[in-house]
Amino acid sequence: MDLGLRGQTAVVTGASKGIGLAIVRAFVGEGVYVVAGARSSSDELAQLAATGSVHIVETDLTETAGPARLIAAVGDRIDILVNNVGGAPVRLGGFLNVTDEDWTATLALNLLAAVRTTHSALPLMLQQGHGVIVNISSVNSTFADPLVIDYSAAKAALSAFSKALSKELGPKGIRVNTISPGPVATDLWLGQQGVAATVGSATGTAPEEIAKNAVSGTATGRFSQPSEVADAVLMLAGAHASNISGADLRIDGGFIPTW
Repeated sequence: MDLGLRGQTAVVTGASKGIGLAIVRAFVGEGVYVVAGARSSSDELAQLAATGSVHIVETDLTETAGPARLIAAVGDRIDILVNNVGGAPVRLGGFLNVTDEDWTATLALNLLAAVRTTHSALPLMLQQGHGVIVNISSVNSTFADPLVIDYSAAKAALSAFSKALSKELGPKGIRVNTISPGPVATDLWLGQQGVAATVGSATGTAPEEIAKNAVSGTATGRFSQPSEVADAVLMLAGAHASNISGADLRIDGGFIPTW
């Protein structure tokens, strides 16, 4: 299926690993030129950049000026913006141990980075009269979990922001959608400092057991793969989704059993 993406320009944040890297790789496979934003690059991202289809911008998107630095490197055209950067610190000590600094850092990474990057990119899209914004939210935007209380709140805010923005921008030719993954096989869950390892260390349980339990109640019984989230981004960015806006696409293997 031709998605109609060839020759377009996309901006992807959090692009050096995990879901972000998978999204960059998928766009390159469709003939899209990608401006990849990350705090630091990775070997895998550098290999993609060596093809000439990816331009890496190393910038801290939690800084107020970071998103503007990323968009300044794009030039005069942005067809697609994917706000993917994020992180879910585990709060084993409960709400009272989550400091004001913790809240500020989590909101900066999971909400304000997307808000500011969108704010910087939007004038170009409005000038063009078209554009697609895909924000990577989470099932925790509705399945609030005390272990990631600040992350859950930030993702709920991101989803609400996306829905509101879709109503404003739809008449102007710009579509805004969210994707809400459940557990995905990335470092956020499975890395040495990931959720499984952190919870496992605190409870004396093997990280593999924590990971297994995390998806044991799903319909599919497994983690989603980063490439599966990337495929959903391609679909929402493509021409076949031209009347999809304000939607949330959940990719969770049945993790959320309700409507």
